[in-house]
Amino acid sequence: MPVEFEVNAHEYWNNFYKIHENGFFKDRHWLFTEFPELTPHQNQSDLKSLLLKDNGHEIIENKGCRDGSGFIVSNIQEQHWASSQSLDHEKQKHFIDEATQKLCHLDIYTDDFPGSSATYRILEVGCGVGNTVFPILHTNNDPGLFVYCCDFSTTAIELVQTNSEYDPSRCFAFVHDLCDEDKDYPIPKESLDIIILIFVLSSIVPDKMQNAINRLSYLLKPGGMILLRDYGRYDMAQLRFKTGRCLSENFYVRGDGTRVYFFTQDELDTLFTTAGLEKVQNMVDHRLQVNRGKQLTMYRVWIQCKYRKPFSPNTS
Repeated sequence: MPVEFEVNAHEYWNNFYKIHENGFFKDRHWLFTEFPELTPHQNQSDLKSLLLKDNGHEIIENKGCRDGSGFIVSNIQEQHWASSQSLDHEKQKHFIDEATQKLCHLDIYTDDFPGSSATYRILEVGCGVGNTVFPILHTNNDPGLFVYCCDFSTTAIELVQTNSEYDPSRCFAFVHDLCDEDKDYPIPKESLDIIILIFVLSSIVPDKMQNAINRLSYLLKPGGMILLRDYGRYDMAQLRFKTGRCLSENFYVRGDGTRVYFFTQDELDTLFTTAGLEKVQNMVDHRLQVNRGKQLTMYRVWIQCKYRKPFSPNTS
């Protein structure tokens, strides 16, 4: 039985979106409160300020690097050394050129690809019908923004692409299986600023989660982040599952064939840190939801995470 749900997973999700289309989920405008990294002001200038506090690194402006990010990173001690009055102009120039060369050796723009000219790139994995993507495009008017979105369901992607708000000059939607290790993302490695996972990691088989996160981490620029919100252990949805719906420990199948896992903070921390990412946030969000129409009280447990890709010694 569990094998059937894995083999036919795409059919279950396609059926879900054929039935509900864009009427099941509401647009996630709360994202901008929980994840200010998605708002227009959270651009490269603000990223530079944030990185000043990160592991004793400081930002130096440099317009010459072809990656378009407009910054390189150096250790504070090195920066002090480079700006010292005792250092002549030629040595300063050599220092900056060497640092620029190190960053540009990332070679993420060897080929043209959708959004290649953008300065801030966001990918949402498991985008559904666009309840996250379209609020981002509507709210964030940064001309340098480009948003990628993918989903397991071909039906969901068709609904995104046929939405009147879909703009190919600012967005690229594509079908992709998060667990398919043989299929590359149509995005170069180390080219993304933000990756969004909203109630999507929980939908895949637990033993495939680590490889999925590893592959996503390769796509992040140094300093880029994964933003996650997902189901926490003992959420109301877990407690309401009936006997026979549990496929494995804390992993369940719904009546429509789609599946869901319920995480602990430690499990998510292990997934992200094993992929080489650093914790920025890992918190439990307890919510009490009241449905006055049905007179139901729902105790929700969600986990919210932010994990950053560190700067390697090669980019210092």
